[in-house]
Amino acid sequence: MAPAETPPRWRPALLIGGAAVATAAALAWVWDAGGVQTWRTVMVAIVVQGVPFLVLGTVVSAAIGAFVPERVFTRVLPRNPALAVPVAGVAGAVLPGCECASVPVAGSLMRRGVAPAAALAFLLSAPAINPVVLVATAIAFPGKPEMVLARLVASLATAVVMGWLWVAFGRPEWLRLPKAPADHGEGARNPLEEFRRGLQHDFLQAGGFLVVGAAAAATFNVLVPPSVLRTFSDSPWLGVPVLACLAVILAVCSEADAFVAASLTGFSPVARLAFMVVGPMVDLKLIALQSGAFGRAFALRFSGATFVVAVLASVVIGGVLL
Repeated sequence: MAPAETPPRWRPALLIGGAAVATAAALAWVWDAGGVQTWRTVMVAIVVQGVPFLVLGTVVSAAIGAFVPERVFTRVLPRNPALAVPVAGVAGAVLPGCECASVPVAGSLMRRGVAPAAALAFLLSAPAINPVVLVATAIAFPGKPEMVLARLVASLATAVVMGWLWVAFGRPEWLRLPKAPADHGEGARNPLEEFRRGLQHDFLQAGGFLVVGAAAAATFNVLVPPSVLRTFSDSPWLGVPVLACLAVILAVCSEADAFVAASLTGFSPVARLAFMVVGPMVDLKLIALQSGAFGRAFALRFSGATFVVAVLASVVIGGVLL
């Protein structure tokens, strides 16, 4: 007699049960291996690393919303979104912060009437090409100015291309525009009160998603042994996507990722460039922050496209300059 086939209605339950058993086994292994302490240390390190720049970003965001008139942006940025994108991308160099800071600032720019494509180009370029990041890269790779130049060009190219892609293919329903804090603009305008409300609103919203992203990155650090990475270091073609994916998962702050990349000596220069280009633009904590600010559907689409463009830019620019 043939065995009875599993009823379709039980299949989801079996999948969920199997996933639960596998997760429990992994957690038990981590606990026995002393990984809980490591997980906690890595998570706290990511949060502590990101909070100062998150505070910087929320302060700038609140200040833009409270003190900067909308007419300022209409004068500085071209009205044509396609022309505004490269201007906004270059303007990202003036904000010395990491990706945690760029999300609330980009949200504030959208609330002030800046075209989403330009705000998104700023979001990607600010944590990747600011002076602090470039100086840190020069220190991490002494005597290799070509690595600094490659990071600058590849990161700026990725930001501008993504802005133009949004102009060409982006749909308004994909992007949930950030809402102003409650009571924003009601009654007589009080800039200081608007600044306080904006700061509280953006920090509380972004801070929670920072913790979620940090927890996911810490989980990967604990569950995946370093020996797994060493199996890919000898292949120049596999090294690029492996380090690009590693940048997404590790979620290292852009001010420190150059030192991590420099330590990955077994990988090619192009692969290490991809690590530094992808990380500030696509990582777990940034995806979580974007989901909270602009919606999960947007974050998944935008992060996936950015990852592909960043890897291609790294390969092309790295192949020429490195």
